[in-house]
Amino acid sequence: MMTWTSRKSPDEIATALGFDAVRICRADEAWAAAGRLEEFVAAGRHGTMGWMEDTLERRKQPTNMWPEANSALVVALNYGPDSDPLEDLQHTSTGNISVYARHRDYHDVMKGKLKQLAQRFARETGAEVKVFVDTAPLMEKPLAEKAGLGWQGKHTNLVSREHGSWLFLGVMLTNAELEPDTPGHDHCGACTACIDICPTSAFPAPYQLDARRCISYLTIEHAGPIPEEFRKPMGNRIYGCDDCLAVCPWNKFAKSASEAKLVAREDLKRPPLADLLALDDKAFRALFSGSPVKRIGRNRFIRNCLIAAGNSGDAGLLPLVEGLRSDPDPVVAEAADWAAGELN
Repeated sequence: MMTWTSRKSPDEIATALGFDAVRICRADEAWAAAGRLEEFVAAGRHGTMGWMEDTLERRKQPTNMWPEANSALVVALNYGPDSDPLEDLQHTSTGNISVYARHRDYHDVMKGKLKQLAQRFARETGAEVKVFVDTAPLMEKPLAEKAGLGWQGKHTNLVSREHGSWLFLGVMLTNAELEPDTPGHDHCGACTACIDICPTSAFPAPYQLDARRCISYLTIEHAGPIPEEFRKPMGNRIYGCDDCLAVCPWNKFAKSASEAKLVAREDLKRPPLADLLALDDKAFRALFSGSPVKRIGRNRFIRNCLIAAGNSGDAGLLPLVEGLRSDPDPVVAEAADWAAGELN
């Protein structure tokens, strides 16, 4: 095994760089995650995310991307909210943006810190490294479980006994052979809170997700009209959904984010739908500059806001909705027609 002297105090290094946890696992071993991913794609549960099928073989195993990779160092950054996001669902004239997107784009925050860690490692060991923050066909959550950061719960997301469900993940692959940590163990027990709360029944069974029914997929990845069966269950969720994360009992140990760049912007906590529906492309880009929301574009975002408006019961939104019935984008115009029908 290659020795990294700094590895003697991983928590100290993680704290110094702003990470909340860091653990290590092998990157070159066979694992069950490959078979689960293959079954997920074969069943069509990835929906219109064609990139998952296109990159399936590379995604199944870290060494399929980088054959020389021997070890994976997995880091975690807590982004816990300072209040219960489920309470925001009651304010139906406002939009509910997923907790992870209420601040700076986490890709930028994580990658900057991870590069510092990788540079330090490469300098001390002479090993080769590659860093990943959800930007390549790499399965971070199974790696995090294998490294001992937590376990993949029945909602398929990572759960930590120390941080609950609110963790961003990053990975540094290296050709160095490092001593692995003990893998995480499932502590879900008989609890099914995450499955029971899902408004669209997106979990066909524990530890299985059908993305086609998931509000996060529908509001972020899906580009066409929202299927009508999911519109009422969407409520005021306009970008992502936190229900299955927020209801997890392990969040009783979670703390709010300490990284300043991950503290929620006040204007993205319960933003009035009236303000959002008035956004043109320029105003949309300005409002969400530096935010992950920006990547879905104005039209998809306004589509989501119109669904929320239709669910709001707020007749005061009707003039804005009516104005969008003639929007140049046909998906926006169709959503406006639906919303107007609901408000009328």
